[in-house]
Amino acid sequence: MSKTSFALTYFNENRATILEEWYTLLRLPTLGADQNHLGDCARAAAILKKSLKAMGFAVEIITPESGLPVPIVIAERPATGASTTVLFYGHYDVQPADPAEAWNTPPYEPTLIDGRVYARGAQDNKGQMFAFLLGIKALIEAGKPLPNIKIIVEGQEESGSSGLMELAPAIAKKLRADVLLVSDTSCAADGRPAIIASLRGIQNLTVTLKGADYDLHSGVHGGVAPNPAIGMAKLLATLHHESGRIAVAGFSDEVVLPSKEEIELSLSSQQSEREYQKEIGCLPLGGERALEPALRAGFHPTIEVNGLFSGHCGHGTKTVIPSSATAKLSMRLVPDQNIERTLSALKTHLEAHCPPGFQISFSEIVTGAPGFRLPISSPIFKLAEDVLLEMDDRPPVFRWEGASIPVVATLQKVTGAAPLLVGFGREEDKIHCPNESFGLDQFAQVMEWSTLILEALAF
Repeated sequence: MSKTSFALTYFNENRATILEEWYTLLRLPTLGADQNHLGDCARAAAILKKSLKAMGFAVEIITPESGLPVPIVIAERPATGASTTVLFYGHYDVQPADPAEAWNTPPYEPTLIDGRVYARGAQDNKGQMFAFLLGIKALIEAGKPLPNIKIIVEGQEESGSSGLMELAPAIAKKLRADVLLVSDTSCAADGRPAIIASLRGIQNLTVTLKGADYDLHSGVHGGVAPNPAIGMAKLLATLHHESGRIAVAGFSDEVVLPSKEEIELSLSSQQSEREYQKEIGCLPLGGERALEPALRAGFHPTIEVNGLFSGHCGHGTKTVIPSSATAKLSMRLVPDQNIERTLSALKTHLEAHCPPGFQISFSEIVTGAPGFRLPISSPIFKLAEDVLLEMDDRPPVFRWEGASIPVVATLQKVTGAAPLLVGFGREEDKIHCPNESFGLDQFAQVMEWSTLILEALAF
């Protein structure tokens, strides 16, 4: 990024004010899935509303009619003579901070260390979202031409965007746009800007095996009563073949394989196994090992165990046979997979493979949202490439992202907008983990991307 860029100059001149406004958002534990934090979510929405109104936006706050009433901020600022309408999407909710003891600094007290701000939500998505909005503010204050801009910022992305999913069809006309801009993704491993050509969808399920009516003495009942923890281990082992390929019948039937060009572009920016190990701490040996890691992450679905608990998990020993065992599963889905069919296939598989002696039940079922994938020939990608070359002399990479932003496919459908996802996260940001952080240089990069892409769309 040029040291004389418009965005960086604005950031440097207004640094103290920017940091204090950003920190105010970061201090709020905006857990959109927790009713105990509805007040924090409301305060975050109010802060955003005030900020956007000061920038000349017409702003309203709406809440879903079912589920938790987590506020959604909608704003609009028409531009005289503009023929292009941009919709920017972001979210202010965050992941829980647990385990709290693993944080080196208080998770909700932003702390600046060596150019990085440490706090829950520092990157995902309060950092990238707020930086993008500041790019808009900088352009407005400079009197630069802009497209018509619409903004929607929600508070339930981390838990599936159920409220916005529910409301999206009803507010589709209000959100109609040509381009959907999202800054909630990462750059390439070598720091090059990345254009996200695809995101996987997501769904969730909790499965429980019930054995005896209560925990049993493992001496008296060991070798006689069935052990749910062992049963759960056996059940989960049936989800994948030895090769790592998903073994659930029908789950992967609708997977559309990548084109030759998509494969080549995906592999061109893939890390080596040793680079991955150095950055992550383990080799990339999950999933279907016959496929390259970039192809596994971008073009194939997954079934992962997110949590597994049964019996005594505290310090010391407690010689029991637990009465139940529970596993939390998440499924990442590639475009064209039907979310109802994949969920049904998984439940059918688990029921059919339930070991004898147990009752199986399901809870916390989230059917979820599908993924999206745009052809690399999309005109919006060519525009993005040209803009990103102004920020970095190296051509940007295309990434078929394994992560999910659940509502993007829905917004694409109801608004008619072409999604353009460009973000500046890095692995060192540790999103969803203790000690999440975001570099001030990354914050300024998002601001620069915001100013450049909006100027390019102002015609």
